[in-house]
Amino acid sequence: MPVTGMNIGIDEEKRAKIAEGLSRMLADTYSLYLKTHNFHWNVTGPMFQTLHLMFETQYTELALAVDLIAERIRALGYPAPGTYSEYAKLSSIPETPGVPKAKDMIHLLVEGQEAVVRTARSIFPVVDEVNDEPTADLLTQRMQVHEKTAWMLRALLED
Repeated sequence: MPVTGMNIGIDEEKRAKIAEGLSRMLADTYSLYLKTHNFHWNVTGPMFQTLHLMFETQYTELALAVDLIAERIRALGYPAPGTYSEYAKLSSIPETPGVPKAKDMIHLLVEGQEAVVRTARSIFPVVDEVNDEPTADLLTQRMQVHEKTAWMLRALLED
C-alpha cells in the first residue's frame, strides 16, 4: 500500500512503476547475493583461495546494495519486498541446485551480474520521464558495479 498524500514531484502512478522496477532489482540483487554467498561457501579446486575471497567481496557489496535499493523504494512511498517467496516471483535470476564446479560458478555469477544490469536498465525510461535523479543515480551506480564485476569474472574464464 503506497503512502498517500506524498508530494515529491512524481505522481503516484509513476512512483508505483519505479517502485515495481526497483522491487525486481532488489529481488535480483538479493538472489545474486544468496547465490554468491553459497558459492563462497562451496567453491573447491585449484582457484579456491582466489574465488573464495572474490566471492566474499562480492556478496558483502551485494548485502550493502540491497539496503540502498530497499530504502529507495521506501523513500518513494512503497513497501520493499522482503521474503523469499516475493523474491522468487520477482527475480530474473534462477536458483542453482547442487554445487556446480568452480568454472560453472563463475559463468553463473556473470549471468547474474548481467541480469541485474538488464533489470536496472529497464527502469530508466520511467525514471528519465519524471526526472527522478535519486533513482537514476542509484541505478547508474549499481550498473557500474555489476558491469565491472561481470568483466572481472569473465576475465577468469579466459585461457
